[in-house]
Amino acid sequence: VFPWPQTLSGAAHPSVDLSPEAQWDAVPLGAKWQIFAVISALELWDECGGGYLPHYTKGRKPGQYPSFGKFRDAVHPVLDLYDPFGFNKNMSEETKERRLIAEINNGRLAMLGIFGFLSADKVEGSVPLLSGIVKGYSGNPMIPFEGQFSYADYIGGPN
Repeated sequence: VFPWPQTLSGAAHPSVDLSPEAQWDAVPLGAKWQIFAVISALELWDECGGGYLPHYTKGRKPGQYPSFGKFRDAVHPVLDLYDPFGFNKNMSEETKERRLIAEINNGRLAMLGIFGFLSADKVEGSVPLLSGIVKGYSGNPMIPFEGQFSYADYIGGPN
């Protein structure tokens, strides 16, 4: 799909002939850790309220992700995740509320869709609408690092 290699060693991206789960299995471990590192950094920024907002359990509005303004000013230029160019800063509270509800509902629908595809890939015929569309997967989609490492190895579990 991409014209450039996936890794510095020149390895190609996983084939589009594979199911999405098999494509994930084919991604190098270092690349998976990079993805999780970025996600972890974003979660940490949210947990800390960006250094200026209260924690979401202490009164922050649902869906109010902190701006990267402090990070941008002190460390590195980066765009905010929501409204990076400020197009919606003058939006009315009613419109913001309506869009927040729509975003929450879209997220819920996306989660249902993802689990529908995961089910259809794992158990043939489990989602009749997707029969003949999805590619089967013999691994376990609930173990994203299967065969590569175990957290138990790092915490002194059984070897």
